[in-house]
Amino acid sequence: MSGERKAPPSFRELLLPALGAVILLIGVGLAAVTEKGQIDYQTQMRRHGGDVLDLGTAGRPDRDEQGYMVRVVGDLQVVEAPLDQQFNQQTNQPILIRHVQMFQWHETQFGGPPAYELDWEDKPIDSSHFVHPEGHTNPGPFPIQSQQFYAGAVRLNDFVLSTTLLHVLEGSQPVSPDLRNLPSNLAASFSLYDGHLVTSAVPSNPQVGDIRVGWEAVPTQTVTVVAKVDGNKLIPASDAQDGVGYAVQVGDAPLGDIFPDLPIPPEFRWLRDVFGLLLAVTGVALLVRWHYECIDPVLTPAIAMVVVGAVAGVMWLGNDSTLVGEWGGLALVGAVLTAWRVKALRSHSH
Repeated sequence: MSGERKAPPSFRELLLPALGAVILLIGVGLAAVTEKGQIDYQTQMRRHGGDVLDLGTAGRPDRDEQGYMVRVVGDLQVVEAPLDQQFNQQTNQPILIRHVQMFQWHETQFGGPPAYELDWEDKPIDSSHFVHPEGHTNPGPFPIQSQQFYAGAVRLNDFVLSTTLLHVLEGSQPVSPDLRNLPSNLAASFSLYDGHLVTSAVPSNPQVGDIRVGWEAVPTQTVTVVAKVDGNKLIPASDAQDGVGYAVQVGDAPLGDIFPDLPIPPEFRWLRDVFGLLLAVTGVALLVRWHYECIDPVLTPAIAMVVVGAVAGVMWLGNDSTLVGEWGGLALVGAVLTAWRVKALRSHSH
């Protein structure tokens, strides 16, 4: 080592440190932008329950996943089929839905005198409020209610869906009632007509007060579930800031479609960080070369570690203590090496 420069630098000599400073800033900036993108991504994911392990179609219960949010894709498997006990109707689908309708009068009025028509209605219509209730009287409350019946257990790639997740499954397909399973008291009252059970004496000509009962099911299908792992179950994340903590979508849906507000995380994050650190090393090398007239193999990377580690560590403050420690540790090691090497260079110059 020849020691530090004593003569004032010329304009040409200043080009070297200027270039070094620019390259150093680019390297630190690349690392900072990368970490900022990851921070934005994780911050938004915390609103939905936390960072998500993407297990895809291969997702199975594992003790290493306990307490984590996961994305699982697969076909629903009904373990305990739902049962409508009143009508003894069952389907091998996650949800069985009973629809009850009554043949009733309804009133329509568009500026002129009211008109009255008969049709199947999902809810009781109070005919006492009609303009002309005479001759248009409806029976009143339904003797049978619409209802939903849920499977006792539904699996997704060996995960068991919690009740909350089961209740938000979507989709519909008709279910034909089986007359052979009807209890004897209902078999005497209902007949099968057009995929429904009806109480009409002449099914093709229903009368006021006749009841029609039909069923549909939420089918077994491919779904994507984002939820928290609890044993072998998928459950909502109770600490999610959005108050939901789960998502269920039909088909193989990527996270970006499930959470449209989710920023895209930086690709090849660690490669980008390493490249940013290498750029910083290059910039520092030019600065050290200008200052000491040589490139010191220890001091150069040490200074780059201090700068990049400190900037990234500060960015993660309040977001992830583990990453604060990792980046801070890098900066600390760099600071110790820098102090030791600068002291050694000064001693050598004397």
